[in-house]
Amino acid sequence: MSYRLGFVMELALGHATTYSRFSRWASNQPDINPVWMTVPPWEDDRWSKMPFVRNNYSLFCSFRARDRLSKALAEGPFDALFYNTQTVALFGLPLMRRCPTIISADATPINMDSVAAGYDHRPASGTPLDHLKFVWQRRVFRRATALVAHSEWVKESMILHYGVHPERVSVIPLGIEVRDWATPTRAAPNFTSRRARLLFVGGEFERKGGRILLEAFSNGLSRRCALDIVTRDQSVESAESVRVHRGINAGSLEIKQLFANADLFVFPTLGDCSPQVVIEAMASGLPVISTDVGAIREEVEDGVTGILVPPGDANALARAVNVLLDDPGLLVTYGAAGRRAAERLFDADRNYSKVFDVIKRSIDEFPGEGARHGRYVKH
Repeated sequence: MSYRLGFVMELALGHATTYSRFSRWASNQPDINPVWMTVPPWEDDRWSKMPFVRNNYSLFCSFRARDRLSKALAEGPFDALFYNTQTVALFGLPLMRRCPTIISADATPINMDSVAAGYDHRPASGTPLDHLKFVWQRRVFRRATALVAHSEWVKESMILHYGVHPERVSVIPLGIEVRDWATPTRAAPNFTSRRARLLFVGGEFERKGGRILLEAFSNGLSRRCALDIVTRDQSVESAESVRVHRGINAGSLEIKQLFANADLFVFPTLGDCSPQVVIEAMASGLPVISTDVGAIREEVEDGVTGILVPPGDANALARAVNVLLDDPGLLVTYGAAGRRAAERLFDADRNYSKVFDVIKRSIDEFPGEGARHGRYVKH
């Protein structure tokens, strides 16, 4: 028995990596017949030229998603629809009454408002338009058959802010292929004979806290550390003890080698939800220093797998780095704990299987008109 499933996937930022990982996993499942409908953040189409729509990200992404979905439905009905994220689901409301629909999210709009400064995002300010957006998003969340929250942070918002029943929300971090991230044999390093190697990975250098890290580095860390920076930002240049790497793809051998060679992963992001790069560092056996924003506290356990510092505080960041470098044994302890946490909580194979279980359960229990007439049920 196989399921014809429609996957409507947003491709902005880290969602492109989620799509890549999810599609690889699904391609190896004999009981899934997937139809992928990807929605890029920009496209030269009619929606990019239409006034008002072209300036509203959720609107033009949802219009594009609707176009792709209409074309796919012409080839036949789906057993279920899966949206990642709600940003591309705004025009899915009519179908939700006839087809089991699962929405996956790393943040609700209200979650995004809480990290707005890091994203240069305008939070809702109580205008009538803001209220209309809220009501629309609430209907989307409530009408979906099931919801997959990537963190407890998201689930809490779905329940408290949007009135979703707790039993309809499954917390499943989408994760990474942990088995592909080998853990080097790490002994306590001797920093009397060499500098500590710090690693930072962030395509959006400013938002990911790269400037804060450079400030901390220039104010003392450079005396005992070398820093590798992976970014696409062209304004960042290599300097003494700082090496900038560009053109390195996520999951590539080059990035894995940088993780393997590092002593500590430093990620002082100003705005994030559930960054996968943090999990990659943990899977590589690295302790992590990051900031307490979004759902990062559900990835990095402060004092167990790493240290969390306030966003934008270069002095706190430098102190945290020095704490770990002053106790090399702690680097090993935190790194090993991070690897165990990655295996237990963030393994993609296990977690995507859980997502598929949610999809199957949604199909089996769907009470809508489509299910009664056999149109959107199992083949």
